[in-house]
Amino acid sequence: MSKLRPGMVTPLLAVVLAVGVTACGSGGSTGTGASSGATQPAEKIKLTVALFSDFHFAPLYEEFKKTHPNVEIVERRAQFNDHHKNLTTQLATGAGAADVEAVEAGYIATFTPLPDKFYNLNDYGLGKRQADYLDWKWKQGLSADGSKLLGLGTDVGGLAMCYRTDLFKKAGLPTDRAEVSQLWPTWEAYLEAGKKFIAAGVKGAKWFDGPGENFRAIVDQAPVGFYDDQNTLVAGTNPDVKKAFDLSAQMIQADESAKLAAFSPPWNTGLTKGSFATIICPSWKTGSIKDAAPTTSGKWDVAAVPGGGGGNQGGTHLMAPKQGKHPKEAAELIDLLTNKDTQLKLFTDAGALPSIPALYDDPTITGFTNPFFSDAPTGKIFTDAAKALKPQHVGPKAGDVLTTFGNALQRIEQGKQTPDESWAQALKDLERIK
Repeated sequence: MSKLRPGMVTPLLAVVLAVGVTACGSGGSTGTGASSGATQPAEKIKLTVALFSDFHFAPLYEEFKKTHPNVEIVERRAQFNDHHKNLTTQLATGAGAADVEAVEAGYIATFTPLPDKFYNLNDYGLGKRQADYLDWKWKQGLSADGSKLLGLGTDVGGLAMCYRTDLFKKAGLPTDRAEVSQLWPTWEAYLEAGKKFIAAGVKGAKWFDGPGENFRAIVDQAPVGFYDDQNTLVAGTNPDVKKAFDLSAQMIQADESAKLAAFSPPWNTGLTKGSFATIICPSWKTGSIKDAAPTTSGKWDVAAVPGGGGGNQGGTHLMAPKQGKHPKEAAELIDLLTNKDTQLKLFTDAGALPSIPALYDDPTITGFTNPFFSDAPTGKIFTDAAKALKPQHVGPKAGDVLTTFGNALQRIEQGKQTPDESWAQALKDLERIK
């Protein structure tokens, strides 16, 4: 799940959550088929789960404990970029990785080329889950040769646009979601609608939070993004990337940005105060908005994304580093955290769009309306987006490339460089990404 989730640059958040230290069962069963004898308690086990935000897993840990009463689960969280950098360092040094690690879509190709660092989940029976998954989502979790299953998918990030109906009304813009969708058939039209919003002078409000998420969405909609299918870095020469950068720079120059880094404390405050009117909104972000700004219920709605739909932003795999001492239990926890019942529950609870396509026709999802978002039919909106999604190849350093461009846009926002100067520096910075 990308429950963050992917902000461009945000401050460190470190949270440790210990879930349910329980006494060992006296019957000797771990609930996994292993037995330590009729008179011996099961081995007491601690599993750590490393995430980059609240994935709403806590109730699922309690469910796991019903069949694994000897297991204590400790959850730790770090800010998105730090989480993935930490994992890179931990794998290199051989210490510090959790038993279960969440890896977001922008970084998954950084870790799947390292099969010797992760347990092969096929060895623990999870290969049977292949038929459940979107084909491209399953393949993202495989080793380069396809022989090892290194990560099992949680969610995907089909795109939409969330917007504040109260701010639209103040600006004299339509508030009906169908009419709002017609405002921006293209990203150029979105830019122009933003100019109208800014001209209306709504006090304290800009058009969007920050340019990084818009930039990423535009790139995600292209046939080719930062890498080609041969893992060649083409970000500096791909015209679709340059178009995304130029449009994002134009939005900055039109004073449409609130200059808030996604998922930072000021961003959370901005959600509550109404500091921006629109926000690029993959399914999981509806949960993020609700968590960060609960008092804004009913002020939001969901419209189509500019650019004709398609595109995937975010989505996560769960992986088990070999530093963990309990791979069997880690694999069983991963299985629980990604199964059909769980993915169904996490959509209705947290907005995480399943990566199991059979659920797209489940009435629980297709008929789901979200009261927080003015009863928007988010089940239909996001499953339609998922069905239209054309997956883009993700290269090994896609997360680092995204950060490079995010920093470039930030320099423009801060008035440190012109768009041309910042683009030129970004190209130089890309040369250091191997």
